[in-house]
Amino acid sequence: MAKLETIVREFEVENKYGIHARPAALLVKIAGKFSCDILIGKKGYEVSAKSIMGLLTIEGHQGAKLHVHAVGADAEEAMAEIAELFANKFFEE
Repeated sequence: MAKLETIVREFEVENKYGIHARPAALLVKIAGKFSCDILIGKKGYEVSAKSIMGLLTIEGHQGAKLHVHAVGADAEEAMAEIAELFANKFFEE
């Protein structure tokens, strides 16, 4: 059985319009490539990063601090790609 890694990181939403449809779709596309479970949320409310509708409900406005929790054998790789999205402001600026 593969080792289950658990990684938790916090990211700040820096792009001007926050987590709207396009950034949510990018997150879902990346999350879907991995077998690990990925949850994104804030203030105790979490949604699956594989659910575009869920991501649109997390109030990910510019400046929001979101917690990303990945659990699974490929959690480290998934978190690296998600971190790149946030660092690059979802390629919007």
